[in-house]
Amino acid sequence: MTLLERFLKYILFDTRSDENTGVTPSTPQQMEFAKYLAEELRQIGLQNVELDENGYLYAVLPSNTDKNVPTIGFIAHLDTSPDMSGKDVQPRIVENYDGGDIVLNAEENIVLSPRQFPELQLYVNQPIVVTNGLTLLGADDKAGIAEIVSAMEFFVKNPDVKHGEVRVAFTPDEEIGLGAHKFNVEKFGCEFAYTMDGSELGELEYENFNAAGAKIIFSGINVHPGYAKNKMRNSMLIANKFIGMLPQHETPAHTEGYEGFYHLTSISGDVEKTTLSYIIRDHDRELFENRKIAIQNLVNQINTEFGDNTATLELKDQYFNMKEKIEPVMHVIDIAFEAIKQTGIEPKVKPIRGGTDGAQLSFKGLPCPNIFAGGHNFHGKFEFLPIKSMEKATEVVKNIVKIVENR
Repeated sequence: MTLLERFLKYILFDTRSDENTGVTPSTPQQMEFAKYLAEELRQIGLQNVELDENGYLYAVLPSNTDKNVPTIGFIAHLDTSPDMSGKDVQPRIVENYDGGDIVLNAEENIVLSPRQFPELQLYVNQPIVVTNGLTLLGADDKAGIAEIVSAMEFFVKNPDVKHGEVRVAFTPDEEIGLGAHKFNVEKFGCEFAYTMDGSELGELEYENFNAAGAKIIFSGINVHPGYAKNKMRNSMLIANKFIGMLPQHETPAHTEGYEGFYHLTSISGDVEKTTLSYIIRDHDRELFENRKIAIQNLVNQINTEFGDNTATLELKDQYFNMKEKIEPVMHVIDIAFEAIKQTGIEPKVKPIRGGTDGAQLSFKGLPCPNIFAGGHNFHGKFEFLPIKSMEKATEVVKNIVKIVENR
């Protein structure tokens, strides 16, 4: 099976995660995909393939060298974002992208345009996988899985290429911040690892957001609108007031680089009860803590104005910036940097404006920076994947394994 065939097979699995189920994996489809992968890993020749009850899949490529080589790992996640449907994905390959608009869905007038997404211009004259405009694609992170599996298959089929022991793991629920919660670092047994979960060609990341999730529940009082004066309390209007109290330009649409934000991800409600869900992000730990305090202070203001228990806050940390755990072991970054350069690409070392399993794993004692998987515009219908970028990412995995053995 070719790398592209593997990827196209994987995205047929609808593996959206769901933060509301309270189980791991959060959706049964993730376990179905993991079972499929477990069988594939056995078929390509990996050993000690193990799928646990929580949907974490582990496997081993045994060493074939006499050298004392560190055991290293590669990790990707099984789930896709709950932000958009991943069911019945119908990919299309634009064989030779001409630099213009790509009509994803003529009936719905959905167009992937370089005017809105100028990064498309990086891939002129290349083949690109796109959606039909009705679902996400699933490159996040099934491209990463395909790259890792294909690289491992290469080493199995080419025993003359010397390498140390390599371990792979595929995790559930990364998209809801839980990908590493039940990851068994001791069982994985690696000195360091890499997640293949980045975006643009050449990306290498070891700084990420500190992250928290906030849910604010507003309680109202509903009475007949004809007799509501001085009685009705509309929870939707109170929630709207809360939204307006947050800094209006500290949102994803207004920030970049190291700038943090508050992101309203969902609203649901009626007169009696309205719920707002936010994610809170900042690279700087102190600013991150201040953002959480600010949310609590605004909830307190709502309760002062409208009465106690009008607003209640549920606030949970999700992950922290891995930078402090990676800086003491920068040789891990040096290896990845060299591996990327060997593919003929200039590495792009940049902070992740998001999260990765590697952040939590780094805090669990497994240094785990993030490497590009090649896709763009994750979590939505405009997601696309340049095929050559996926091929380069597979080369990077191979190069890292060779570099570690050579050193």
